[in-house]
Amino acid sequence: MPELPEVEALKDFLTEHLTGHEIVRALPVAISVLKTYDPPLTAVEGREVTAVRRYGKFLALATDGGPHLVTHLARAGWLHWKDPLPSGVPRPGKGPLALRVALETGAGFDLTEAGTQKRLAVYVVGDPAEVPGIARLGPDPLADDFDEARLAELLSGERRRIKGALRDQSMIAGVGNAYSDEILHAARMSPFKLASSLTPEETARLYEALRTTLTDAVERSRGLAAGRLKAEKKTGLRVHGRTGEPCPVCGDTIREVSFSDSSLQYCPTCQTGGKPLADRRLSRLLK
Repeated sequence: MPELPEVEALKDFLTEHLTGHEIVRALPVAISVLKTYDPPLTAVEGREVTAVRRYGKFLALATDGGPHLVTHLARAGWLHWKDPLPSGVPRPGKGPLALRVALETGAGFDLTEAGTQKRLAVYVVGDPAEVPGIARLGPDPLADDFDEARLAELLSGERRRIKGALRDQSMIAGVGNAYSDEILHAARMSPFKLASSLTPEETARLYEALRTTLTDAVERSRGLAAGRLKAEKKTGLRVHGRTGEPCPVCGDTIREVSFSDSSLQYCPTCQTGGKPLADRRLSRLLK
């Protein structure tokens, strides 16, 4: 799933390639991708893109005197820039293509989604705040006013494990499964630790890891073409998706805890005092 750093890089890329250009065609290839119908998707056609903004994991294209085209790439969605776009009208139901946006230059982008769980979402709204997912977003962790005191306030009284709290978009916007693993590894903190139990020293460590991990990932992605961002994300991850590999800090073997629809990775030596976390799903398989 694209998270804050990749979406931030896509925002920068699209700002450079879209701003000042006219949308001449917005074609839904998979009708399920559209989550709003008034105004219609055609309302962005014939309008110039004036800005591209990020809200958590959402991207919003502002048009001159018209609505915003907002998208959330979900778990398996992606944006592919093409110059020029393929000629002809794509056929619905053929392949992963969900939406095509064409500019007056002949360039444009496709939104695609792999797999059978279709969660990629596109909204056409007068104001991005009309999108429910944006309306309930928590603060952006890279905002200038997001300081250590703000993080401590958010975690106070929070009885969930810190891994789940970091992924809650209504608490902190933009952090998902991968970067929460990376942040907790950098903070030397167990993903199972209760958020409300953090000491002031631990909160300071988590804040530093949160800002540094996301800032470094954004910098690695900055200036890359949209098609290279996935590979850059994978290359930059130290523990997420690296089960069985040595920890780059201490050399211990990276472990995994599996859930019904996701998994987390961590280093026992760096994060849990050398003790492996219980993986109930794996335990059931071994019985």
